[in-house]
Amino acid sequence: MAYTVKEVARLAGTTVKTLHHYHKVGLLEPLKVTEGGYRIYGIKELERLQQILFYRELDFSLKDIKTAMDNESNRIETLKRQYKLLSERSERMDGILKTIEESIICAEKGENMEQSKMFKGLNKEEWKEVLAEQKEYLSEAYEFEMDTDSIDVNELNEMAIESERFMSFLANGLKNGWRPNDERLKKELERHIAFLNSHDMPTDAKELVETARFFIEDDFHRDMLESQQTGLSYYFYTVAEMNALNN
Repeated sequence: MAYTVKEVARLAGTTVKTLHHYHKVGLLEPLKVTEGGYRIYGIKELERLQQILFYRELDFSLKDIKTAMDNESNRIETLKRQYKLLSERSERMDGILKTIEESIICAEKGENMEQSKMFKGLNKEEWKEVLAEQKEYLSEAYEFEMDTDSIDVNELNEMAIESERFMSFLANGLKNGWRPNDERLKKELERHIAFLNSHDMPTDAKELVETARFFIEDDFHRDMLESQQTGLSYYFYTVAEMNALNN
């Protein structure tokens, strides 16, 4: 079946001008051009246009799209690769949209949003931006240089989710008056320590006490927890210390 340039533009949700440009730069050749100068497209050209538009959704430049497609002879493998890339983007966008939604809810309530929630779904450059203040603080206060050039985005997002879960659990215990030696808190600390060890952060009960003590003594990190709930930094330390004594 043959399609005119107008029909293709309508099917693809693009413009005739765009299709003309794709032809001009050698990205999408029509099946044929009639004596009257009309461009005619077939199913193969529609399939190629589909892949071009998928790449455009991934923000590929026309030059990069042409290079990629010139080096890809298997349509199925190309589609699988595009599916994977677009799925990853979709998951990230879903996370960002959820973060925005929660930010709106907190803003409307006049509440401060938990720091760990603020950074969900961020990419490497965005993580570097949000870590800039902490990096500067650690450098000035402790002469410690945080390496934000080789950060693992997936790892940071996992750690943000874990931090949110752990601190929210502690905040709930504080809010509901759980004693620091409550069995529920003990199990949560054990789960959290196991998570840290499984993510190349060797930690035991005593080392968690030292982390909690640092969160009290350091202004930046104490304020971070206290903004989530008053008394949380001290509660964290007490819970961690009592758990260590009982181990």
